[in-house]
Amino acid sequence: MHRKALITGITGQDGSYLAEFLLSKGYEVHGITRSANQSRIERLCRDESIMDKKLFLHNGDLDNASRLFDIIQSVLPDEVYNLGGQSHVRTSFDVPEYTGNVSGLAVTRLLEAIRKTGKDCRFFQASSSELFGSTPPPQSETSPFHPLNPYGIAKLYGYWSAINYREAYGLYVSNGILFNHESPRRSEDFVTRKITRAVARVVAGKQEKLLLGNLEARKDWGFAPDFVECAWMILQQEKADDFVIGTGESHSLKDFLSGAFGYVGLGWEKHVEIDSRLFRPAEASDILADTTKARRVLGWSPKVSFEELIMIMMDYDLEEENCAVPGRGLDILRRKDFTWFDRK
Repeated sequence: MHRKALITGITGQDGSYLAEFLLSKGYEVHGITRSANQSRIERLCRDESIMDKKLFLHNGDLDNASRLFDIIQSVLPDEVYNLGGQSHVRTSFDVPEYTGNVSGLAVTRLLEAIRKTGKDCRFFQASSSELFGSTPPPQSETSPFHPLNPYGIAKLYGYWSAINYREAYGLYVSNGILFNHESPRRSEDFVTRKITRAVARVVAGKQEKLLLGNLEARKDWGFAPDFVECAWMILQQEKADDFVIGTGESHSLKDFLSGAFGYVGLGWEKHVEIDSRLFRPAEASDILADTTKARRVLGWSPKVSFEELIMIMMDYDLEEENCAVPGRGLDILRRKDFTWFDRK
């Protein structure tokens, strides 16, 4: 019999890629959404053969325990992937209580619903590198946590809630501690997409300046489809466990700027201005994943490099602006064995 998967945040970057990946493996996919914006899964929604038999959307919100229980009880999924919540770090300083509710307490709501149904179900909690905060790099599964923002604090609650339900009730619950992961589906309020979108608009003659905050912060940036494949691999293990998911490479925002502007033959210095309002009250300045465990236990490693990620995102945004597209990013996707991947 085919397996059923339930995805929270299915209309987001990660949720939409995961839905495509699971459908390619023959899953029946259910998604919880409260968003009217379904652009990332529009292609799936237009396909009647998928929507009628393989993909089902459920209206719900992560702050509503009774609705989550009703959905889980009606679907009885074999796997649940919790990818939803308020995930923007800067925004979390403005709405800390809401962030704690839907990115932290929601984990308990979901796990309690699973426990009460009695269904044998595997649960993936999308944790974050923001758990580590000021912890020196590289960060592994055994590194101490010291989050520096409300989002990281909420994710820390979710992380320990997941472990508690695994240890207290014997549920199959795994954490994936996801480091930064980007794609053409990343929303423009995240800095990587803000950059690639701006570069394409500069080339198109629609924009001249780009305002940014701290250019010195170093992150471990990967490709989102790589990460959702790893999330699936984690739930296929015999025993539940926790894994760091990243690339093992650290790059500054200046590196990303240089790669994006350099891809179209421009220097970033002419087009970038620093805006002090975009600095965070506290920020993790050096994030670097130690992926030894994921490589050893799962046999996983990222297919797309930092430089290739920039090319993929730039090709998409240049095409969106009707500019000439170098095409190296598109060629990378053809060669990297993402047979399930819809690049848009």
